[in-house]
Amino acid sequence: QVQLVESGGGLVQPGGSLRLSCTASGGHFTAYTMGWYRQAPGQQRDLVATITNSISTYYADSVKGRFTISRDNAKNTVYLQMNSLKPEDPAVYYCNAARWVSARFDYWGQGTQVTVSS
Repeated sequence: QVQLVESGGGLVQPGGSLRLSCTASGGHFTAYTMGWYRQAPGQQRDLVATITNSISTYYADSVKGRFTISRDNAKNTVYLQMNSLKPEDPAVYYCNAARWVSARFDYWGQGTQVTVSS
């Protein structure tokens, strides 16, 4: 069982930057593909970015070129660097750990709020 704790959310002006962190415990971090999802009020939870243990990354089109996902396996931590934040980026951002063992197993953090406002 993996426990995920996010940090780094907050209020930022349009065009600003934030870095989210997610630290995992209770599992083998390198066995998981790590990801960030976001959910705005009244909306579904959408994939933002993922990173595998081999450092292969995927980004949603809406964040390509602005967000960067990375992981530090020595610290059991995944990061999301968010630059050039836009008014459409505010949401609760959730950290996800996914592993495939005959079926997909997902673990979620509690979420961290990102607000973009002038």
